[in-house]
Amino acid sequence: MDDATRLLQATLTEAKQGTPMHSGPVFAAPFHAMGDAAGVDYTYARAHNPTWTELERALSGLEGSGQTGISTLVFPSGMAAAAAVFGSVLRPGDVAVLPSNAYYVARQLMQKYFTEMGVELRMAPTKNNAQGELLQGAKLLWLETPSNPTMEVCDIAALCEQAHRAGALVAVDNSTQTALSQKPLLMGADFSVASDAKSMSGHSDILYGHVAVKDKTLAEKLQQWRRLSGSVLGPMEAWLALRSLATLPLRLERSSANAMKIAEFLETRKDVTDVLYPGLKSHPDHALAARQQRYFGAVLSFTLRDAETANNFLASANLITEATSFGSVVTTGERRARWGGDAIAPGFVRLSAGCEAVDDLIADIAQALDAVRIGKA
Repeated sequence: MDDATRLLQATLTEAKQGTPMHSGPVFAAPFHAMGDAAGVDYTYARAHNPTWTELERALSGLEGSGQTGISTLVFPSGMAAAAAVFGSVLRPGDVAVLPSNAYYVARQLMQKYFTEMGVELRMAPTKNNAQGELLQGAKLLWLETPSNPTMEVCDIAALCEQAHRAGALVAVDNSTQTALSQKPLLMGADFSVASDAKSMSGHSDILYGHVAVKDKTLAEKLQQWRRLSGSVLGPMEAWLALRSLATLPLRLERSSANAMKIAEFLETRKDVTDVLYPGLKSHPDHALAARQQRYFGAVLSFTLRDAETANNFLASANLITEATSFGSVVTTGERRARWGGDAIAPGFVRLSAGCEAVDDLIADIAQALDAVRIGKA
């Protein structure tokens, strides 16, 4: 069964005469739990909620393309999911290997908290599988592919094999791809992690993340972390997330196709440099991306002359919403260097293609570039 069909089916309730096709959110803190509560499915909302259960079941099916034995836990944000992996695995004296160009906040979390608690941090770039050189004695290898925002790609399967030989667990930040496009667990990873406020939910209206694992012991550690830390997702957000899953295949296919055409157009412009999109044959990791991704994704980046040019381009564009997230049904963009923390040029623009008509998007991008070029912005 194709994942698109599986996702649609996962949003349906059991077929019983006269019952709704889709369930609603369950709003509860305590649940009825009389006597010995050991066998009660739901007791208190910090530990479990029926709406989570439905969403987690659907995500597990997606992560494994229907394979059994995969457990998924949802969290209130992508960073909460990342923190759960770090916190459930790493202890003082352990070594963690992260990409030097990983999502900036993930790096900050490790540098500002976990290293101060005694975790040793080693970093190397994503490209050329450079992290593989730092695995001796490591406890956790954290991958992000394609990297955000520089769109570098690493070989998940090869690095998982190398890490496991060294005795390290592997977590993959899959936020730019989603589990519809890329399957870290099926390529050997121990954790598949994502910020699902992006393409997974796709409407820029909820914040959540998830972690999927194959190993029961790792699942239990994550469950304990969530229960003890209180890092829980609200039932309304979980319901909206489940509702959004049904359209993920349509949204990701359209936004990925739009991103490809935009990237191809940008390569024709002399006023644009360093167009970075794994779908382009000019991308150094194109063949690898084509092998391990179903789609090339919605996100691309490019560089304009300087910060002023990038700011004026975004101000001149009518169909690009300036925002700091990606994966929405509407096209968003930002001058990424405004936040600091990444080794990118001041005029570096991260763009996330939405689901608009691509000819309209390209025409708007062209006029905005022309306006900047001739000084009208």
